[in-house]
Amino acid sequence: MTETKLAPGDAAPEFTLPTADGGTVSLDAYRGKRVILYFYPAAMTPGCTKQACDFRDNLGQLTAEGYVVLGVSKDKPEKLAKFVERDALTFPLLSDPDLTVHHAFGAYGPKKLYGKEVVGVIRSTFVIDGDGKVEQALYNVKATGHVASLKKRLGLA
Repeated sequence: MTETKLAPGDAAPEFTLPTADGGTVSLDAYRGKRVILYFYPAAMTPGCTKQACDFRDNLGQLTAEGYVVLGVSKDKPEKLAKFVERDALTFPLLSDPDLTVHHAFGAYGPKKLYGKEVVGVIRSTFVIDGDGKVEQALYNVKATGHVASLKKRLGLA
């Protein structure tokens, strides 16, 4: 199955997902703000922890520049709550266990893992403008150094 990849100018797919704290988050609640939506394979794994902590450590600057950060994984809210608590994460983590939103953004499908082709979560980041349009669609990003690279792309570094 070939996943559709989003491109700049595309409308970001709408969603409402459960959060680590038992609430829900809808993309349309952030109209008028710029959203950094990132998909990661699994809470509390080394790479995903590094990436989440990088976002946490840069959240002040990103927020000051008008961005909202949202992380999405297939983990259940209970696991996300442990991740938030363990690493003092200060932005919403969203649960997409049936992968509906991952598929809508093209963040699930064939990828290379240790030289082999596998099917799974594609570490991806999307910058969505205040009108709900994709500004940037970044697929197969690296966990380490990604936030610094993203800040450069956004002119914040």
